[in-house]
Amino acid sequence: MRGMSASARATVARGPVPALDLSADPVELTAALVDVPSVSGEEGALADAVEEALRAQAPTFELLRSGNAVLARTNGDRPTRVLLAGHLDTVPIADNVPSHREGDRIYGCGTSDMKSGDAMIAHLAATIDDPAHELTLVFYDCEEVEAARNGLGRIEREHRDWLQADLAVLAEPTDGAVEAGCQGTLRAVVRTTGRRAHSARSWLGENAIHAAAPILRRLNEYRPRQVDIDGCVYREGLQAVRIEGGVAGNVVPDEACVTVNFRFAPDRTPEQAADHVREVFDHAPLEITDSAAGALPGLHAPAAKAFLAATGARPVAKYGWTDVSRFAALGIPAINFGPGDPNLAHTREEFVNIDRITRCTELLRRYLTSAGR
Repeated sequence: MRGMSASARATVARGPVPALDLSADPVELTAALVDVPSVSGEEGALADAVEEALRAQAPTFELLRSGNAVLARTNGDRPTRVLLAGHLDTVPIADNVPSHREGDRIYGCGTSDMKSGDAMIAHLAATIDDPAHELTLVFYDCEEVEAARNGLGRIEREHRDWLQADLAVLAEPTDGAVEAGCQGTLRAVVRTTGRRAHSARSWLGENAIHAAAPILRRLNEYRPRQVDIDGCVYREGLQAVRIEGGVAGNVVPDEACVTVNFRFAPDRTPEQAADHVREVFDHAPLEITDSAAGALPGLHAPAAKAFLAATGARPVAKYGWTDVSRFAALGIPAINFGPGDPNLAHTREEFVNIDRITRCTELLRRYLTSAGR
């Protein structure tokens, strides 16, 4: 197989690349994407299909393959650049592939999160002849797993110039709304200690699980902050998400751990969020195990204003963390906008409403062809 491209060699190993018609109705394209399984780390077949379709049906785009990510961009002389991004991977399949259609819905793994968004982006790339902006497309891998494997992070490290833009639109499921920015997230483990003893002589020990009661009480009494940023209201939350403790059925435990998750508004830095969690627990010993910054709405950027004007959308806060945070850290305004319903993401009964695919595609087309002109 010498002389063959990396994608061609991968195709030989995986079998024929499924043919995608990017100019077809994005509803049908959504179903076609869902029918190519792409669990995190196994996106190769779908990446091959997207790459081959773009190469054949969007010839004005320069292409780059990075692992199981596919990037494409125009290189004209328009004054602004818009980046459209979507991840190709899904959570593990739950007997919900291939897709099927019932009434005004398409069911299947990834329909909502986020192959309907990918279909929207790919369809517009192939069917817009004269966009108002230079366009960059980023179809990336491993979003649904640990951050260290995220394909967007790899692209940032290895191909930073491909991420330059005046606005990034991440096609995460928003049910057709514009969700601005995102919350930050932090996980911490609060530990309590005691003295081990036989449970029949419990007075000789100190129960570490019982000692966790004040921690749970503080969580139960916690009142989350609400913050208005650019007209978007972010509500914070601090919750216990795991409790571990106990040695055996006849032993007073000498250690217990309470894992907490703090979802914080993007006006806090991760360091400020950690300080806040420590204050809540009265500076009890705790370990920060994971932390990621949020993203401010960025709605004052000219390109973001133009998007809102062209679509007529009213922005709301994004609850949860998304890769808009990565763009915000690079100084690129970014919004979440996609046809999927975030409440259906990762569920066995995941589906997307057909009218949302059509409507979101129309609105994004309106912006890409008229904004700034």
